[in-house]
Amino acid sequence: MNANITEKKTKQKSRIEKKGIFLWLSIFSIVIFFLMPILWQLLTSLKVNADISAVPNVYLPSKITLKHYIELFSRRPFIAYIFNSAFVSIASTVLCLTIGSPAAYALARLRLPGEQIIIASVLIVTLFPYVLLFLGLLEIIRAVGLGNNYLALIIPYTAINLPLTILVMRSFFQKLPKDLEDAAKIDGYKTISMLLNIVLPMTIPALVTTGILAFIFAWNEYIFALTFITEETMKTIPVATSQLGGATVFEIPYGPIAAATVLGTLPLVLLVLFFQRRIVQGLTAGAVKG
Repeated sequence: MNANITEKKTKQKSRIEKKGIFLWLSIFSIVIFFLMPILWQLLTSLKVNADISAVPNVYLPSKITLKHYIELFSRRPFIAYIFNSAFVSIASTVLCLTIGSPAAYALARLRLPGEQIIIASVLIVTLFPYVLLFLGLLEIIRAVGLGNNYLALIIPYTAINLPLTILVMRSFFQKLPKDLEDAAKIDGYKTISMLLNIVLPMTIPALVTTGILAFIFAWNEYIFALTFITEETMKTIPVATSQLGGATVFEIPYGPIAAATVLGTLPLVLLVLFFQRRIVQGLTAGAVKG
């Protein structure tokens, strides 16, 4: 009897161990699958030209070199490209949060006339493909004379990201207990001071989440940056990377392109890793009541 029980426990333990091994193998395979393009770009940026052009492919570099990274900064003003992308992305993100947060709070707390129409309009704008705005924006940029100006990117990026910021922040504000705001008003807080001292600290996870989404869009955007900015020293990283040329017309500089891709992706990776806890809090806030 005891032997049968022991045998059953051993079989159950063996099954649990097999399930655990299978689970970890599955997770490892999925991670490797999604990381392979990034790893390939990283390895390509460190390979010598002979390994890059070799047939069949050389997967692991026989010799590691930083020549491609050095070429980016010696032949092109790559530091200026990084500054341009960072400035445009940060400025548009700050504007999105500055304008979108009060608008979201008003939609969440105030009883506005036509509130549902406003929310429906914001949702429709969110679903609207922003590329279709390209020709209209091009005419406006020409008429106003904003070509080769940071505002030609900051204003459209802010406008495109604003609806999503309003919807996300409104949903978050609706989850906050209104009793805290009522108590603050009883304690003598004015509306502005209450928002800055009480409501704002509680919305940091949502602000970080929406801010990172807006920042990533502005950092990676290509069509507007390619068209509205033609001056070399004002180009952003995606545009500058696509326009990297080789020593001849027929040469494709795979090494420098891979190096530029790695440098362009690294700030986003570091940003997400640094704020990952805040991002999770922002995405899961209000998911469970209690």
